[in-house]
Amino acid sequence: MTAALHDGELSADATTVSALLAAQAPDLAALPVRPVSAVGTVNRVFRLGDDLAVRLPRLPADGEDAAREAVVVPRVAAVLSVAVPLPVLLGRPEPGVFEAAWSVVRWVEGDQAVPGRIPVDDLVAAVAALRAMDASHLPEAGRPTAAAADDAVRQALPRLDGSDRRAVEAAWDAALDAPAWDGVRVAVHSDLLPPNLVVRGGRLAGVLDWGGGGAGDPANDLVPAWSCLRGDDRLRFRTRLAPDDGTWARARGIALAQAVVAIPYYDRTNPAFAALCRATLAELLAGPD
Repeated sequence: MTAALHDGELSADATTVSALLAAQAPDLAALPVRPVSAVGTVNRVFRLGDDLAVRLPRLPADGEDAAREAVVVPRVAAVLSVAVPLPVLLGRPEPGVFEAAWSVVRWVEGDQAVPGRIPVDDLVAAVAALRAMDASHLPEAGRPTAAAADDAVRQALPRLDGSDRRAVEAAWDAALDAPAWDGVRVAVHSDLLPPNLVVRGGRLAGVLDWGGGGAGDPANDLVPAWSCLRGDDRLRFRTRLAPDDGTWARARGIALAQAVVAIPYYDRTNPAFAALCRATLAELLAGPD
C-alpha cells in the first residue's frame, strides 16, 4: 500500500483494484495490476495491463474528479495534438472495498517531465489550443484567487523553512494587488505541473490529470512559466501566449500560493513534490520575468 499523504485517506492497493474490477468490470479483471510510483498528491495510480491505468482518489471528495474528467477529457482530446488519458470506465463506490468514485483511463506512454527540460513550443501549443476551443460546455474550474488563498498562505509562511520569508511576503503582497480577472472563461487544465506532463523523444507527448480542468481564468495555465520552465523558455512562453500584465500577475499569485502552501504540507510525506514546489518558489523569487 502506498504511503498516506493526507488525514482521512482511503486505503487502497493492487488488491483493492482487483476487487473493484471483479465487481464492476469483470472483462478487465484478468489484466495484471501494478502500482505506479508517482509524485502526484490526489490519486493513487495503477497500471492495468499495457494500455490502461486505474486512478483511485486518496480522499473521498476527490472522487468527484473522475466525473469531471469524463466530461472534460473527451472534449480537450479533440483539440490537443498530444495524448490525454481518455476515460474508459467511471467506477462507482463499492461498499466494503472502496468508498469513492474511481476511474479506468487510457495509459499515456512516456516519461514524467523535468523542469527546465520541457519543450516550450509544445507547451505553448497545448495552452493555445485550449484557449481557442469552445469552453461554454465545460464545468467551472480554476484555483483560488490570491484573496481567497490569503489565509492559507499566511498560515503556511511561518512553517516555510529554507526560504527568504520576507521576500516571499513581499511577493505575496504584490500578488494581492494584481488586477481582478474580467470573468471571461477559457478552457484550462489548472494544474500544468511537471508530474502531469509526459515527454517522449524530446517532445511533449501527453497531459495527465484533468481533475481540475474546465473553464476559468487563463492565468491558471500560465503557472508552468515558473513550475516547468527556466530562463529564456519562460520569456518565450510569455511572448508566444502574450498575456496582459494583469493576467501574468494573477498567474504569479496562483503559482506562489500553490508553492508556499504545499512545501510545509508535503515536506515529510511527499518530499519529491515539496522539492518541485521549492524550485518553483525559487524561480518566482529570482527576479523580473
